Amino acid sequence: MILFWVAVLAISTLLYVLLDGFDLGIGILFGATRNETKRDAMMNAVAPIWDGNETWLVVTGVILWGAFPAVYAILLPAFYLPLLFMLAGLILRGVAFEFRQMTTTMRWIWNASFAGGSLVAAFMQGLTVGALVEGLPISHGHYAGSEFSWLSPFALLCGVGLCLGYTLLGACWLVRKCEGDVRDSAYRAIPYLAGGLLAFLIVVFVYALAQDLQVMRRWLERPYLFIFPLAGALTAIALVTSVRARQDAVPFPLVALIFMAAFGTLAISFWPYMIPFSITIAEAAAPHASLAFMFWGAGLFVFPLMLVYTAISLHIFRGKISNAPHHY
Repeated sequence: MILFWVAVLAISTLLYVLLDGFDLGIGILFGATRNETKRDAMMNAVAPIWDGNETWLVVTGVILWGAFPAVYAILLPAFYLPLLFMLAGLILRGVAFEFRQMTTTMRWIWNASFAGGSLVAAFMQGLTVGALVEGLPISHGHYAGSEFSWLSPFALLCGVGLCLGYTLLGACWLVRKCEGDVRDSAYRAIPYLAGGLLAFLIVVFVYALAQDLQVMRRWLERPYLFIFPLAGALTAIALVTSVRARQDAVPFPLVALIFMAAFGTLAISFWPYMIPFSITIAEAAAPHASLAFMFWGAGLFVFPLMLVYTAISLHIFRGKISNAPHHY
């Protein structure tokens, strides 16, 4: 049961990062675009599926609450402020989706809400991951830090890095879904975003070595972990080739593979810890009776149905979008 819920948690988290990541990235690109026609096309590229994408964040939170309550009890007080800002950003961009098309004179407010909410949500997610990697103050299974213990240069750097990664995902989704000027602008942005992401990874690697982070020592003790960065590097080479050849359908799955390689790197580096080097998976898990009870509802029906719904939604809204106003 424990391994089952670890797998469900990993899949849910990865699906959220990939699916909501590209529409958060499009929101960031939206803020850098001044042409309203292009903005309409960018909104239409994600409008049919964005709310379903965010559902995976809810699934992740519910699994932590029900299956791994010890982790939930640590993460929530540790990241109250980042989580509040993240949720505020997600709410703001969700409202902007509905209100932007209903006004003209006040549209600038909803444009700013969509772009700003996307940027804040993405940054806070990256900051949270960075703080987890660097380590949280834990004492006797409880969070022992202050409300700002998560704040560090490394966490802020990770916030910027995830914004770059999400924006790269978003640009590749626009290449896949749009035509004309929007697609061409996305193609032009991809090399810069990929270069920025590479620079971020180099800085993070150097920082980890300089600060002697425990996760870095694990890498040196387990050389097989480098297979994930190697897979990411090979995928990046394929991405460059696909962008040069203007293969619209190829860049997005390649960037998704890069994210999967990064996710696998973190997961294997921390195993068997759920809170890095403080709380193991076995220590964090709820009693077997609770895990089994959840299995017959959420595990056996809700999770598979959500997978089917996501697959059907992506299939129905496949292909290029039209340039007509408010057209999916």
